[in-house]
Amino acid sequence: MADHILKFSLNRSTNVEQLADGNLLSVCRLRDTFTEAEIRMVVKMPELEIAEISGSFRHAYLAEIEDLNASLKKLLGVRVGAGMLKIIKGLLGEAENLEQIVYMVEEACHGVILHLTKKVLLKAPDDAEGKFAFYANMVKKSIRLYDRCAAFAKGSPLVAELEAEKRAGGEL
Repeated sequence: MADHILKFSLNRSTNVEQLADGNLLSVCRLRDTFTEAEIRMVVKMPELEIAEISGSFRHAYLAEIEDLNASLKKLLGVRVGAGMLKIIKGLLGEAENLEQIVYMVEEACHGVILHLTKKVLLKAPDDAEGKFAFYANMVKKSIRLYDRCAAFAKGSPLVAELEAEKRAGGEL
């Protein structure tokens, strides 16, 4: 009987490392029961522009993405920052088989932002109450951090004040 239970697993990770030339390499990987995909992106520093990008995508049921790397090359020169999801969707399109790729490119970009944010995190006060206020204020000032890591995930105590303000303003 146990053989007939639907089984599903999902593992998504984004890693960012500084290269010898000072640029950043951001790699987003996805592996689930049906999909194996990867986006590799080099971001030129300090301009924060996508200098190199490549990827792979295999899915059990979706059609292969024709010329994925050629499509990704449209993103060369795009600056990592505000409004990037709209730009990524505009350049790559929103076909069903590209939906996951668009999300992964955005995740790779957010990984770069979070990597650069760690310098700010080190400026937090030493006491627990001060740290809490510092981080909560940080996500309010930089809304792109919201729901991009476990600390700033929806429902986290660090974003409770932000979510309350958004609900009061009718934005959530």
